[in-house]
Amino acid sequence: MKLAGKVAIVTGAGRGIGRASAIAFAKEGARVIVADIDRSESEATVSAIEEAKGEALFVEVDVAKESDVRFMVQAAVDRWGRVDILFNNAGILLVKPIDEMTESEWDRIMAVNVKATFLGIKHVVPHMRRNGGGAILNTGSIGSLTGQLGTPAYSASKGAIALLTKSLALDLGRDRIRVNCICPGITDTSMLREHLGHGLEGEARIRARLSRVPLGTILSPEDVARAALYLVSDDSAGVTGILHVVDGGLLAAAEFDQPLEG
Repeated sequence: MKLAGKVAIVTGAGRGIGRASAIAFAKEGARVIVADIDRSESEATVSAIEEAKGEALFVEVDVAKESDVRFMVQAAVDRWGRVDILFNNAGILLVKPIDEMTESEWDRIMAVNVKATFLGIKHVVPHMRRNGGGAILNTGSIGSLTGQLGTPAYSASKGAIALLTKSLALDLGRDRIRVNCICPGITDTSMLREHLGHGLEGEARIRARLSRVPLGTILSPEDVARAALYLVSDDSAGVTGILHVVDGGLLAAAEFDQPLEG
């Protein structure tokens, strides 16, 4: 097993990429803190892990509150004595022009998408140092590398995650703490559905977007989770400070637009 004996914290683990990653980590032997603000969805994640004979603990947390994040990390240490992996995955999206955005909306995006990452890393680093190292993974986006229409605050937050990742890879490298960023493309999550809509109209919008993806298929949360597993396991022992793009080839070309068949 790739993560045997490891303790992992996954934020935003109640659904989507977070849930898929928490389950994937547990299947590879990790004991997992399932951290999320939504109890019912997170308990479903814990149940899925336990049904697969894994070990998990739900911790209710608002990742933008330092007291909650401190409690989350301490819960892992109290339960299992260590923290080896932190996956800062929790995030929110806002689709709104900059001139219509309120100050509180901007602040909330930055709090959940950027401040929470800072807080998580701040509180796990002392434990990882004592353990002799660890792996930190931050969720960016294809918006970490390029602009996206209609989401200026979200894109700014994901750009910040990209450079925070690179900077911390330098600061923490001598402690044998690796810091990487995973950048998903068009992934079939509730966030995507909320962004593009449900029903026939939503499907049409997704299909139009996939015409720009060379592989031509929407990613599943499990597709991204497999890449996340690589980045937190010893398979990537020599890898730190990278932006790992999982996007079906979307960012590979400046021009690509081929309608899907059928």
